[in-house]
Amino acid sequence: MVNFPLVYKIIGSLLFLLGTLLGICVGVSAYYQEDDLLSFLISAILTITTGFILKYLGRNANNNLSRRDSYFLVTSAWIVFSLFGMLPFLIGGFIPNVTDAFFETMSGFTTTGATILDNVESLPHGILYWRTQTQWIGGLGIVFFTIAILPSMVGSGSVKVFSAEATGPMRSKMHPRLSTMAKWIWTVYLGLTLTCIISFYLCGMDWFDSINYAMTTTATGGFSTHNDSTAYFQSPAIDYVCVLYQFLAGINFAMLYMAIFKLKIAELFKSSEFKLYLFLVTVATFFICYLLVSRNGYELEHAFRSALFQVVSFMTTTGLFNDDVAKWPHITWVILGCLMFIGACSGSTTGGFKCIRGVMVFKVLRNEFRKILHPNAVLPVKINGQTVSQQKLSTLLAFFAIFSIMVLISATIMIVSGIDNTNAIAIALSCISNVGPSLSTEVGPAMTWSEMPEYIKWTCSFLMLIGRLEIMSVLVLFTRAFWKEN
Repeated sequence: MVNFPLVYKIIGSLLFLLGTLLGICVGVSAYYQEDDLLSFLISAILTITTGFILKYLGRNANNNLSRRDSYFLVTSAWIVFSLFGMLPFLIGGFIPNVTDAFFETMSGFTTTGATILDNVESLPHGILYWRTQTQWIGGLGIVFFTIAILPSMVGSGSVKVFSAEATGPMRSKMHPRLSTMAKWIWTVYLGLTLTCIISFYLCGMDWFDSINYAMTTTATGGFSTHNDSTAYFQSPAIDYVCVLYQFLAGINFAMLYMAIFKLKIAELFKSSEFKLYLFLVTVATFFICYLLVSRNGYELEHAFRSALFQVVSFMTTTGLFNDDVAKWPHITWVILGCLMFIGACSGSTTGGFKCIRGVMVFKVLRNEFRKILHPNAVLPVKINGQTVSQQKLSTLLAFFAIFSIMVLISATIMIVSGIDNTNAIAIALSCISNVGPSLSTEVGPAMTWSEMPEYIKWTCSFLMLIGRLEIMSVLVLFTRAFWKEN
């Protein structure tokens, strides 16, 4: 069974971390002297107090974290963070409804970027910063962040926890010690964020907007401090900077580390996953650019910038926007929807199916066609020179099946609630891919989710969670085998 005392102990430590993050927002509120200061103080006190209680309950726990414990821990950590993360919204009255507050917080931590807020510009600076900070922490993973700064907390179970929270079917190994690898990856993440802040500031943003947009861009989250997202600034320079850092954040961080710190840039272009990522971005951008020029009458530079921005934004599942996609030709919706499903690279901050799985599917299909002509041939699937095991191929099929089934079930629930077929599928795909804005006419890039029924918001919150943790890590908790003794 699950080692609950150990889970209490670790989640208690995580709540100390969350309380510290809430304390940073206290400083932001105090600096701007706004009315959200008390809500953050109370939230921080409640969070830290609960952390002490859980630590006390787990004081006698052994540090033997099993695989079953790790899956339960990761899912519980994300839910607990969302429950305590919504306190500033509720206590301050900025989002008085529990459903809406949980939806907003889950959307933040899972870097989905869907929001029920119709006017974010009316919110105080502390709340705006808190929304962005939830996405930045959730970008690489709550527990993964803890492994980097507190490796002793998870102990020998850190590899199991990493497996439960990491994205993609294949793990990159840069260092024998996971804690060291986690620190290297977070160094890349922090470096991207800092350089992005400076770049936005040099392009004309003030420091507050620079920090918020940099954090949400590198986390591929999508929350904004303005109702019009980056379109608010009407700045080509800001758009191109945003595209650059979204694109970089969509690359596998282990490969990005090797390219930046080891100067092995050529290794990037040897990666099948990166080549597919770059190919799809390039082809989709030029095709949509052509459509915008020929059908919507855009000037060439405007068409290229808008197309590139939205292609990268949807493929990296960020959800920022600089144009209204709802007014584009319908064929562009199909293209962006496909990109939203595929996603960028594994081991990045993005959601979706992931390019590495796309490469695997393509090679499996290629081998099947070859076997029609050569039935007795042995045709292994190789990725970057490494043979993919049959177990990983079976997992790939299972993941694709459960991904599709969850979208269909969720879309059916939404259709029953009165949402039309196209919008229901777009919303379900948007949530499970952690994109946020969908391509529907009701919940589009420039619109919010506030008018949806409450049970649909809970459904979407669940989709965001399983999408961020790659479905299996959460759904395994609902199987009978998980709760058996052996």
